[in-house]
Amino acid sequence: MRPVPSPPAPEREPAGAPDRPLSWRGWAALGACVLAGNAALLHGALRGEAPVTVAGPRFEDRFERAAIGRDYFTTGAHWRLARGELWAPEAKNNPLWLAMRLPREVAIEFDARSETGSGDRAGDIKFEVFGDGRSHASGYVCIFGGWGNTVSVIARLDEHGEDREERTDRKVEPGRTYHMRLERRGDTLRWLVDGALFLEYEDEEPLEGPGHDRFGFSGWAADLFFDNLKIEPL
Repeated sequence: MRPVPSPPAPEREPAGAPDRPLSWRGWAALGACVLAGNAALLHGALRGEAPVTVAGPRFEDRFERAAIGRDYFTTGAHWRLARGELWAPEAKNNPLWLAMRLPREVAIEFDARSETGSGDRAGDIKFEVFGDGRSHASGYVCIFGGWGNTVSVIARLDEHGEDREERTDRKVEPGRTYHMRLERRGDTLRWLVDGALFLEYEDEEPLEGPGHDRFGFSGWAADLFFDNLKIEPL
């Protein structure tokens, strides 16, 4: 009996041969991966500007009512009103945004108090300006007594980044009410506490226009109270 010949070995593509073109299934899988990796950016681009319910350019709020109301927006935290003050119990970087476009040059004033005086949660009075009305750190972040009441900053887009001005010689006194005033004239932000200059930040590429025109109260793990908000153009 003659031996049965073995089938010929499949031809190998020579080294350096071009890759075969992707099938429609390959292109679909690649597209799904790209979309998944950029979902947050696409969502931000498609959702548009944050809602506006306050005409501006001037605004005042003494919080003397039962509920916060439709003129403010937050993605989380348990913001509430208590005894005529705005109360932020551990906001965890979920700002309470005012639904109003800020003037390009503006003064923002309010009173603020921290009732947390010990540990990593101490101090930490926080607010955000020229953000997008939805997201934390979408503008300038101002922090008095952050990181366990050790550092105060005006930070641009990232409170942990290097693009900021800071000081370490002032701590928040628990139970004390401070009067805050934030001004922008030209390219400079000036933050005053109780009438004295606290921090100043000059930005050669200032954040402005849609996406950078909102104000929000904020906080991390401290028990914070805010009152007597006033906004006016300069």
